[in-house]
Amino acid sequence: MSTLRDSINDLANDLHEANIINKKTLRDLTSDDIGQIEEMHIYTAEEIQELRLKQNVSQSIFAKYLNISPKMVMALEGGQKKAQGAILRLLNIIDKHGLEVI
Repeated sequence: MSTLRDSINDLANDLHEANIINKKTLRDLTSDDIGQIEEMHIYTAEEIQELRLKQNVSQSIFAKYLNISPKMVMALEGGQKKAQGAILRLLNIIDKHGLEVI
């Protein structure tokens, strides 16, 4: 197993243990059947705000789904911070599957 695959499995298991993702998403993320790992989209501040608005939630609610503070959501949407790591992965998951999978 590759180092990247190990990292994804570890992250997925941690997200599941923290009740951030459900079992189905865990299985999807840790499946050995995944041939190639998709490139993650790097979101601009505007895209993050559009994604939140598309999900029809406030910054506070969006922050809870991402397990970050509302202040961090404001910084991401304002362009003061860039989404990285687990936050970036969650944004990609939300964009592809919606908040209901988290």
